[in-house]
Amino acid sequence: MAGPNEQPLPPDVIGRDDAVEVLRAFGVDGGLSIAFQRAFEEPDMWGLMLVDIARHAARAYARESGYTEDEALARIVDMFEAEINRPTDTGSTTPRSQQGH
Repeated sequence: MAGPNEQPLPPDVIGRDDAVEVLRAFGVDGGLSIAFQRAFEEPDMWGLMLVDIARHAARAYARESGYTEDEALARIVDMFEAEINRPTDTGSTTPRSQQGH
């Protein structure tokens, strides 16, 4: 099912049978709603993925706002550390099998 304001597929995954969607994220009511699958054998790969996402976001802020890439990345990292150390909302994770999917 397509979601509202869905992002297009990255060009390098189109037509690839070996591409696996790992994460889908939506901003809802000021919060975050996600769907994901474990996808990686080891949990440390999620750290690598989160860093890659942060770098892409920092580049986007550098292109589209008054922040430099380094400033944007520093703010992202600062908030990541603050949220890890003092969570504002730990959320919940419900397996798809319990969501009627």
